[in-house]
This record gives sequence, C-alpha cells and structure tokens, in this order.
Amino acid sequence: MGGKSLPSKVRVKKLLTLPLLEGGKVLDMKTLYSIGEFSQLTGLSVKTLRFYHEKGILLPSSVDDASGYRLYDASKIEKARVIMRLRAMEFSIEDITAVLGQCEDEADILNFLVRQKDKLQQRIREDRDIVRSLDEIIAKEKAAQELLDRSSLSVEEKRVEPMLIAGIRMKGKYSECGRGFAQLAKAVGRYISGKALCLYYDCEYRDDDADFEPCFPIRKEVAVAGISIRSLPGGSCLALIHRGPYDQLGRSYAKILKQAHEQKRSITLPTRELYVKGPGMIFKGNPKNYLTEIQLPVAS
Repeated sequence: MGGKSLPSKVRVKKLLTLPLLEGGKVLDMKTLYSIGEFSQLTGLSVKTLRFYHEKGILLPSSVDDASGYRLYDASKIEKARVIMRLRAMEFSIEDITAVLGQCEDEADILNFLVRQKDKLQQRIREDRDIVRSLDEIIAKEKAAQELLDRSSLSVEEKRVEPMLIAGIRMKGKYSECGRGFAQLAKAVGRYISGKALCLYYDCEYRDDDADFEPCFPIRKEVAVAGISIRSLPGGSCLALIHRGPYDQLGRSYAKILKQAHEQKRSITLPTRELYVKGPGMIFKGNPKNYLTEIQLPVAS
C-alpha cells in the first residue's frame, strides 16, 4: 500500500473481506451459523437478533425455506458489533437504521454523533431541572415535618426576620386568595424563595370585602406590573401552628388571641398566615394534614 491510506469505502470493504478472529480462531466467511451460534459469537441474544431482523437493521444471510431458521455468515459479525456500539451510545433503532442505510463516510457518521450528543445534553438539562424540582419538594416536606415535630401546637413568641416579598393586594372573599397566588406564581415564579403567606389588613372577620394580600418571598427585586415588590419588616410576633383544614383556623385564632389578651399584648396589622404545608403541586393532599402558621405581630 506504500503507506497511503485507503478511501473510506475501500477501507470498509477491505475490513469486511478480511478473516474475522474469535477466540483465536479464524472464522470461515462461507460458513453459515445458526441464530443460536451467531448469538454466542456476537453477544446478542436470540430475541434481540430476531428483533433486529424485524426492524431490518441486521438481516440474516439466509433463511431456510423449510424450517424458517435464520442463518448468518461471519461477515455479519462486524455489523452486529457496530449496532451494539451505537445502542450503547443510546442511538434509537431509527437512528441506527439511518446510520447503516445513509452514512457513506465518516463525516456522515460524525453528524449523527453530534446530533446524538446534543439530544443527550438536552436530556441532562431536563433531568437536572426535574432533580431540582424534586429537591425543592422534598426539602419543603421535610421542613414541614420538622416544624411539626418541634412544635407542641402551643402559642409561642418568636421573631421573624425581614424578607423581600412580591404581593397582590386584594379585596373580596378569603377563598379568592388562590387567584392571587396563581397570578404571583406566573409572574415571579422563578424568583420564589420560600413558602406562600398571606397578609390580613382587617382586625375583624369579613365575609365579602376582606382586605388581604397573597405574597411570596422572593430572592431578587424585580419590577412587575400590578405586583408590589418590597421588604416586609420583621419583628416580634405570637405564633401558633394550626394543623387541619383552613375552615377550622378560627379555633386556633381563638387560642392565640386569648393569650394575647391575657398578656395584654397589642397586635399590629397586617397579621400573617404562613402556609407551611397545603395543597401540593401534584396532589391536593389531605386537608387534615395542612399546616398553617398564624403570626400576630406584637409590639416589643
């Protein structure tokens, strides 16, 4: 050959015409092997070989007319190994069919490899997003459980830190706050950094014209039309974890207000409800297990 490289098509043809070695033995290119024997030579199961035959990507050398047995010669071994390598790189059957049927040189194969790499990188990005979402759900559930384990469901005085929030001030029925949370999630969802809360500006219960503000803590100050972005002051508050449906919050409010009156503490508005555990993103959950922290700000 004088040191010159052969054209790609000639190299492929030459490779397929050279004797193949298996276990140190030269395989006879003219010998026909049963599907079971070919399975042993290639490491492909009989079931897989039948599947590849049906898909047209690895055809037997011949099929016995009488018995229907598939027979393979040694020239099919290299093709079988190419298919195995492509499958190991997660090429689909359709892609392999295209590679074997359309690629005439290494440049064509390279294009397929680049596209496969791009698909895998996109899948990795999607998987990372899913893992991140799962981590957030798991962290929230663990935090809710830890809070419940630590809490004796009694009133305590605590200090809350200032936080950056996004809120929508509303007037109407309390049940309409869900609409506000949905609007906030759509507008600032990527910046949310904590659990939902609602601020209440009335010092009494109101049926149809309650003044309240659904909010989310956010990690970055952004400008969004119709949404108030500001720092919510911190300070001392009387807090109580309510476990159960929202329509039973009145009992917990009675308990925390009783203690505030006994201690002659002055409550300042707005009061807060922090939704530690409520309806999930996937399942509504059991309202009996909802956790809501009532926070009544008090003068120091």
